[in-house]
Amino acid sequence: MQFSKARRRKKIHSRVRQKIRGTADKPRLNIYRSNKYIYGQLIDDISGQTLASASSLEADVTTDGNKSDQSKEAGKLLAERAKAANIEAIVFDRGGYLYHGRVKSFAEGAREGGLNF
Repeated sequence: MQFSKARRRKKIHSRVRQKIRGTADKPRLNIYRSNKYIYGQLIDDISGQTLASASSLEADVTTDGNKSDQSKEAGKLLAERAKAANIEAIVFDRGGYLYHGRVKSFAEGAREGGLNF
């Protein structure tokens, strides 16, 4: 029996989520990638709260360039918002996606913005 891409991704993501957990000191950076945009959230799993978020859908991210460039800018925007919330260290959750393309660009943008992971 073959799984659809979405079902396969959810299965991989559930395996990853069993291993990593975000705290208030070191929140989890969760990524969701749609066909057009990419979204990132810093989540404190203990209290169940989102501490900061950013996406390529926002007006602060330019629509110039390809989706990887937009992802990198969204990562930098998330890093700025994390700095404002006094967050420097995070745990990276790739959301079941391969660490490649837009997911990698988002992570690199967050690192360039000053997040440590």
